[in-house]
This record gives sequence, structure tokens and C-alpha cells, in this order.
Amino acid sequence: MNAKSKYENAKEIKNRRITISHWIKDVLLISAGIISAGFGLKSFLLPNSFIDGGVTGISLLVSAVTLIKLPLLLIVINLPFVYLAYRQIGKMFAIKSIIAISGLACALAFVDYPIVTSDKLLVSVFGGFFIGAGIGLAVRGGSVLDGTEVLAITISRNTAMSVGDIILVFNIFIFSVAAYLLSIETALYSILAYMAASKTVDFVIEGVEEYLGVTIISAHSEEIRLMITQQMGRGVTIYNGKRGFGTHGENLNQQEIVFTVITRLEIGKLQTEVEKIDANAFIVMNSVKDTRGGMIKKRAHKH
Repeated sequence: MNAKSKYENAKEIKNRRITISHWIKDVLLISAGIISAGFGLKSFLLPNSFIDGGVTGISLLVSAVTLIKLPLLLIVINLPFVYLAYRQIGKMFAIKSIIAISGLACALAFVDYPIVTSDKLLVSVFGGFFIGAGIGLAVRGGSVLDGTEVLAITISRNTAMSVGDIILVFNIFIFSVAAYLLSIETALYSILAYMAASKTVDFVIEGVEEYLGVTIISAHSEEIRLMITQQMGRGVTIYNGKRGFGTHGENLNQQEIVFTVITRLEIGKLQTEVEKIDANAFIVMNSVKDTRGGMIKKRAHKH
């Protein structure tokens, strides 16, 4: 009984440490996201009267037309989307999101960011980059700085449209209004800023380094497993399968299937080494957005 109590206490302490470390990481990511998005807005877009897509774009557009302060608009317009996040995703996500959005509003209201440039092309590209990086970091921290995706997820559940289609339609409407109220040139540069932000969000969330999940079916699966673990220093998973068709006289019997995850830069080496072992090996590759745990992000062992 005493041993069990010690085990439960140790497990509780471990879980508490994990929770605290994740909270610290989330806070740091959200804070970095707020600083980056604020820099993109105040140092690039706002001084040049450009707008972005999503809820941020609506807030910028309304602020440009009505002269209402942008920080206030960011909070007010995002509130319905935060409520949707609470209903659709969860309480903690909604709490983090309202904190992140409020933090961005405070940064815009009180932080004195420098104006970097007035060149329209540079404003579009780098303004979009910093805003996208901020949004991506906030998402990594378990929150949003812009509620567009929350709305898109909600609508997609009740329609045949995908999340990407809904966001696209949403932003087409915003930039069309911007072209009418501001100017076509401003709208076009704003679209460029949005595209830069969108691509940056993808890089930050999914990671700059691309991963591939590789499935290898071969009669020499054990040799391939040893090659991957010893020469390449990567982990593998072995599945038990059964051949469905043989072209080289193999029996249709039980077959071990090797699965591993590598970076795109390692695919050439893997293919070469597999071909040395079995030129007839069947290899299937799938794109993997990100990984957690295992050996993929560790340095390859030297043997």
C-alpha cells in the first residue's frame, strides 16, 4: 500500500511538472507571437494603410473607415469567434485565445514599434511575414490571434466546403471591400501581405524541415531494419503483414513491414542503402507535417 502511494505521488509530481513545463512553453510562444504580430502591424502595415486577411483584416478595414482604435476592434470583433472556440474546441483554448488577442491589442496600444520602411513591396512581404509568424507561434502555444479559422471549422462541419475554401471566400470578400473603400492598389498589396502571412503560418506550424514517412516491404526486412537503426541512427516500427501478390516467385506468406520517419534530406541515402540490400524492395513515401518524440529530431548515432 505504501509502495503504491509512493508510486502515485511520484506520478502526480511528474504529471505536474509536465503540465507546468507545457504552460511555460505556451506562454513563451504566445508572447513571442504577440510581439511578432504587433511588429508586423505597427512597423509595416498600419503606417502604410495596408490590411491583412481574416478578422485582423476586418479590424484594420473598419479602423481605416471609422477611425475607431484598432486595439479595441481586435478584441470586440474577435469575441464571437472566441465564443465559438469555447463551444467547438474547448474552454482552455478559448481562455488562451482571449489572453493572446488582448495581449496583441495591448501591444498595439502601448508598445512603440519603429516604422521600418515605406516601400510598398517590402511592407507587403515583411509585414505579412511577421504577422504570419506571430499567428503561427500563437497557434503553437494553443491559441489564436485571429478567429477566422475557428469560424471556418464551425461552418465546414455543417456544409460541404472545406476549411480552406471557407477562409478563401472570407478573404475574397474582405479584399473586395478594401478595393472599393480604399483603392485597388492597396487591396492588391494587401493580398500580397496576406499570402506572405499565410505561407509563414504554414512554415511555423508545420515546421521548416519536412518529414517523410517511409514504408518498406522486402524479404530482407531485418537487414533493412538494422541499416536504418545502425547506419542512419533512426527508429523503426515493424508491422506484421501478408503479401498479396508476388512478381518474383515469393510465397504469399507472412511479411514484416518496416516503417520509419526521416527528413527529406535523408531520402537519397535511404533509397541507396535499401537498393544495396534489396533492389526489388517496395517503398512507399508519405509526407509528414511534424513529429514528436522518437529519434527523428535527434542527431544520428555514430557507429
